[in-house]
Amino acid sequence: MYYNTITTEKGMMAISAHFIISGFSDEIDEKIEKQFACLNRLGISYFEPRGINGKNIADLTEQERKSLKREMDASGIKASSIGSPIGKIRITDDFAPHLEKLKQVMATAQTLDTKYIRIFSFFIPKGEDPARYRSRVMERMAKMLELAEKEGVVLLHENEKEIYGDTARRCKDIFDSVPSPALGCVFDPANFVQCGQEVYPQAYDLLSGHICYLHIKDAKEDGTVVPAGYGCGGLRDVFARLAERKYHGFVSLEPHLGSFTGLAELEQSDKMLKLEQSGEDKFQIAYDALQSILEEL
Repeated sequence: MYYNTITTEKGMMAISAHFIISGFSDEIDEKIEKQFACLNRLGISYFEPRGINGKNIADLTEQERKSLKREMDASGIKASSIGSPIGKIRITDDFAPHLEKLKQVMATAQTLDTKYIRIFSFFIPKGEDPARYRSRVMERMAKMLELAEKEGVVLLHENEKEIYGDTARRCKDIFDSVPSPALGCVFDPANFVQCGQEVYPQAYDLLSGHICYLHIKDAKEDGTVVPAGYGCGGLRDVFARLAERKYHGFVSLEPHLGSFTGLAELEQSDKMLKLEQSGEDKFQIAYDALQSILEEL
């Protein structure tokens, strides 16, 4: 879905921005047909594939990738980005097998006709200074980007909890240290809140030049995930600033308002696993909250 906003103030020239809504539809249901049925009902034309029929997108076989693309075409759904787990391993883990997995994910991106792949910058051992592992992080990022440039894809770094790039300062360090046309920023307000990072204006101002994709979830000061606009993530301010610069790109719903298949593989903490089951109703809540913010612009 394209959401076009036109804002005017005191006779100034209209400002237009395009927010293309996507989402992690595995939070609707693990079955892809139920995911697509809900997206069709909401009028959403894109999804960020992560959990496909109970299997992680990075683990699909070539036959499964082609089958997924046929189902996408039949339902009129396109992929905004591959919601991969690449980089979501410990920095002390063996990197060679992970690099091979990235190659497989790149093949998936090509099959599903998207140039974007979401990545992370490796979990740092608990209690240790991330600076100790900085050079190793940059070496690995450089190797991944070398592959990405060859394959013509863009790796989107997400600010996840407990990885090297969990704060805005260290995210900026990555973008400055391994600059590449194959590297972009996924801006996730809730994850910043959960790291004790001020989202707006601090994180936004530091990273605004790199932001080309957003994950839409919010969080309270205690880290509890809530719909967009109900937490401390400053989403209204972020969207207002994006509209000012005529942002044209994806905003991907990642509700995290309930537990879902594959969650245990994504979170180091078991806090979310104790929530009631996610589903279409919670995805609807997340969608409505996002629409409410967009309508205010």
